[in-house]
Amino acid sequence: QVQPVESGGELVQAGDSLRLSCVASGLNTHAVSWFRQAPGKEREFVAAISARTSTTNYGDSVKGRFTASRDNGKTTVHLQMNSLKPEDTAVYYCAASPAWYPGTMYAAGLYPYWGQGTQVTVSS
Repeated sequence: QVQPVESGGELVQAGDSLRLSCVASGLNTHAVSWFRQAPGKEREFVAAISARTSTTNYGDSVKGRFTASRDNGKTTVHLQMNSLKPEDTAVYYCAASPAWYPGTMYAAGLYPYWGQGTQVTVSS
């Protein structure tokens, strides 16, 4: 059982940077994605990183600003968020999947393991 735990969320100002982390045993063999959900809005795919090659995919709203990466041991996944905007405010969730399906990892249904989320608030 993979139990992701997120950390790093906090209150920041527009234009600031923030790094989120997701830790779990077994993450080295799982694809990991970040999703976010703002109050009153649908859950949104943010970024995905594969297990073996660290291939990454990004949602359109964060391309060029956010970067997903793995540490050398691959049991920790980071989400580096730069040039933050107020519209990035949301609870950010880490999710893990045992499989990587190219072009489809934005689908929340592919992930059986989810963390509890970490709040990111960006003030204007």
